[in-house]
Amino acid sequence: MQRKLPQSNLYLREEELRRGIELLYFAYRDFTRDPDEILADSGFGRAHHRVLYFVKRNPGTTVSGLLSLLRITKQSLSRVLGQLVDDGYIEQKPGTEDRRQRLLYLTDKGEKFEADLFATQRQRVAQAYKMAGPEAVSGFWEVLLNIVDDSEREIVMRQLEK
Repeated sequence: MQRKLPQSNLYLREEELRRGIELLYFAYRDFTRDPDEILADSGFGRAHHRVLYFVKRNPGTTVSGLLSLLRITKQSLSRVLGQLVDDGYIEQKPGTEDRRQRLLYLTDKGEKFEADLFATQRQRVAQAYKMAGPEAVSGFWEVLLNIVDDSEREIVMRQLEK
């Protein structure tokens, strides 16, 4: 049985804001738990998961495109990407117009690994969506989008359209 949280028209009060922040923390904790267990068995962490996820969603993206999307340092991406390439999860191909570009693709091994990670989160999110209903899902998306910095919303919206 689904427990509904009490609604409040006073959602901008500190206590209601804290409730929302706590729910985000708890949801993120559980959202990442299953993939974290899979990643730990491979010696990888959440940064590896994010790279795999976004290379899957953006095959052929450049290293600079991934840096821009993830907002991480070159040094951090270099370490993570190097491990994923060395272990055969991602391959780099030279750009067709600019051979200096490195275009990123998941290998078959990377495709399977990313699918295993995604399956755990897909199941959790699908169940939550089903329990909440379509109006709640739309409201949830709106709240999440409005948490994103104003300067990044257009980039995020373009990513969501893929």
